[in-house]
Amino acid sequence: MSFEQEWGELKAAAAMRLNQVGGAGGSGPEGSADFVVKDDELGGIGHAAFGLFNNLEPTGKHAKTASETAGKGLTGDGFATGAAFTEVIGTWEKQVKSLLQACAHISNHLDYTKKSRKSDDEWLETSCASSAPSPRMRTPLSPPRS
Repeated sequence: MSFEQEWGELKAAAAMRLNQVGGAGGSGPEGSADFVVKDDELGGIGHAAFGLFNNLEPTGKHAKTASETAGKGLTGDGFATGAAFTEVIGTWEKQVKSLLQACAHISNHLDYTKKSRKSDDEWLETSCASSAPSPRMRTPLSPPRS
């Protein structure tokens, strides 16, 4: 088989695949979509991150006042553990803030991803619909007419 014949067959196969994309959303050889992102999956992860964000701040600080009082009391009584306890409280607060930022980042990123994917899908759909050749036009990927 010559290069031109093989190239022609490949272009014809590609054109047929592109013509089938409309209803199924880009199905592969087995009839399943190549890339699928379900909004409910993104939503579930985003909701969990948002819930953790909302609950972490108050629960991460519920023992702060009592711990600070204990640290000051131990330090005032001359115990070295009082200063160490106060240092642990500072480290804990930094870790809670870091986790809060990570949860906010995850939630915000998933919201952005969901909106961006929807926008990309709409753009592709509009682009494909507006650039679809008429049945009488022959595109570079169209198989030759007999």
